[in-house]
Amino acid sequence: MTNTLKAHGEVGLAIIGCGTVGRIRAKLAREYPGIGWLGLCDVDELTLKDLETDTEADFATTNLDELLARPEVGAVIVATDEREHVEPILKSVELGVPMFIEKPLATNPIESAHVLAAIEAAGIDAVVGYTQRFRRRFQTVKQRLRDGQIGDVTTVVTRAFMNRMVPEATLRKIPEGPLRGALTPMVVSGTHSLDMSMWLLEGRRPVEVYARSTDRTLGPIGTKDGTSGIFSFDDGVVFSMNINWALPTQWPGAVYGLEVGIVGTRGVIDIEDTHRDVILASEIGQPAGYDSRGFEPPAARHVDFVGSYPPGDVSDGLLWGPMREETTTWYARVCRGVPTPHATAADGHANLLHTMAMDLSARTGKPVPLPVSADELLAGLQP
Repeated sequence: MTNTLKAHGEVGLAIIGCGTVGRIRAKLAREYPGIGWLGLCDVDELTLKDLETDTEADFATTNLDELLARPEVGAVIVATDEREHVEPILKSVELGVPMFIEKPLATNPIESAHVLAAIEAAGIDAVVGYTQRFRRRFQTVKQRLRDGQIGDVTTVVTRAFMNRMVPEATLRKIPEGPLRGALTPMVVSGTHSLDMSMWLLEGRRPVEVYARSTDRTLGPIGTKDGTSGIFSFDDGVVFSMNINWALPTQWPGAVYGLEVGIVGTRGVIDIEDTHRDVILASEIGQPAGYDSRGFEPPAARHVDFVGSYPPGDVSDGLLWGPMREETTTWYARVCRGVPTPHATAADGHANLLHTMAMDLSARTGKPVPLPVSADELLAGLQP
């Protein structure tokens, strides 16, 4: 791969949003020698103060404009709640600096298109947080596919199981109304397995999706239990995917378990990423894998699939796993111009449209031709 990225040397980093993920990336910034200055912003003063103290940040404020006005800012991470990405992204674009944006660009497809257009018009090197790309097994599979070791891909199948703590923790922060309905299992979490598959199938174009959903368990809190769908590609490849995030709290997977099967004309790759290789069983209740501003599991969990928390695992105060590699690799991208496998802003926008197309198909009971416009998606998914 030709290196066309710009090396910036030592960089000052602004992190907008100091919750679970912002905290992880801020602490890793303090370990990375190329990050010479760290500024933080969060609307919650206690959350902000805690991270400022823990990272010995150089600057901290509850005012976004005040942070972005600092002359030290040479790169930005947007790690606010999913529904609050648009304003900090657009304001950061004005600086013309590299950006790391937690997915999605927006929860509204028209706003996502607007954000992407602004990023591209300004020539910003912006990436989107799809941490699963940085699991070593998926990097290895990507290379095997590049090398043609199973021939031409014909079929891809994925299955994702998730503990219901994720939707319960996510939706409790949102008042009842249409915003809740937009945060479906596909848009919030299925997007990870979709991004993984689209990345592995790079170079092919999806032309249609057909999907079905169910909401018998989580319907009362404003979301779906799960969605299953089939994508058809321009070269005849068929991609079947499903996700269910309504598994009971006692399910041993703290967050995410994924299975992927890739069949080619001359071979097959079968991936188990369910984390059942290390199982902890104890009389002592285990913590929730998903810790969002003090969320606690509503019932005791005594069995845990160790490693099922997507960012990785903490040992002796340090995070180990794919989010460490994703974050420090991005710091290398910014500081030294190193090419990386991060999802681009265009990838992030496409992933949102594809997941929403699945939701639209499930609502109408009809296949949705692709590509589909943001206007069509918004009109079709309105309550």
